[in-house]
Amino acid sequence: MKSFAGKIAVVTGGGTGMGRELVVQLAAAGAHVSMCDLSDERMQETATLARAAAPASDIRISTHVCDVSDEAAMLVFRDAVLAAHDTEHINLLFNNAGLSGGGSVVTDTRESWDRCFDICFNGVRWGVLAFLDALTASDEGHIVNTSSVNGFWASIGPDRPHTAYSAAKFAVKGFTEALITDMAVNAPHVLVSVVMPGHIGTSIVQNSMNFGARDLNDEERELMAVADQMFHDNAPMTAAEAAMVILADVLAERWRILVGDDAYALDRAVRADPEAAYDNSMNEILFAELNEAREHLEELFD
Repeated sequence: MKSFAGKIAVVTGGGTGMGRELVVQLAAAGAHVSMCDLSDERMQETATLARAAAPASDIRISTHVCDVSDEAAMLVFRDAVLAAHDTEHINLLFNNAGLSGGGSVVTDTRESWDRCFDICFNGVRWGVLAFLDALTASDEGHIVNTSSVNGFWASIGPDRPHTAYSAAKFAVKGFTEALITDMAVNAPHVLVSVVMPGHIGTSIVQNSMNFGARDLNDEERELMAVADQMFHDNAPMTAAEAAMVILADVLAERWRILVGDDAYALDRAVRADPEAAYDNSMNEILFAELNEAREHLEELFD
């Protein structure tokens, strides 16, 4: 696939963050795009931005409220997408939707754990299964599944359990890598990529609060709102920048897409000494790697 122009793309989690930026940038590149999300209001905002960015008025943008963790709902979403584009095929599937929650199997509820895992992994699984026939019906197709650096390093620090999200993202990574051979054998014109972003300025904290299973009191919601703002503002890479990297690497046919200096630094650190991955020293190694990467970038742009 040398260009997105004229292609039909599907993006889950298109209401905010990287999903929104993928929709807007795909539309700007001339693709027809359908998105799903739990928030119709946010999707309409994305659709307005996408139509403004599109190079022509005939670029089709459609929005669909859908819970990706519900297989039946994903089949309804698929049928609606094919009807919106009057087609039997799509070219690009971005399984991007995700939220956090269920950090501990000891202290968090089973409901919050399952909700996180079902969206972050089963949402990817149902997306692939729902759109597989439409992808294989195309002349060229590409499945792009969003994992995370937590898909190869199951931690956000030594004092904060992160089990549901990490388990789901490891599952996404393994599932996607296995799909490479599956598609090569059964549908060689359909390529597969796994995306592993580091800290990106998205609204995942806010989304987790809005759509997670846990009921929060006013004080907890206020704290989560502050945490969401800090997560967004302190990110070393914006959602728009992350989407640019992802789309460029899809066109370059890279199956393994790391996004952000921190993702590359952490990948190197874990590969260099996997036995020490969960020692407290890993954070020191990571910070050293990040500083080295930033110094290298500064030298390049001096």
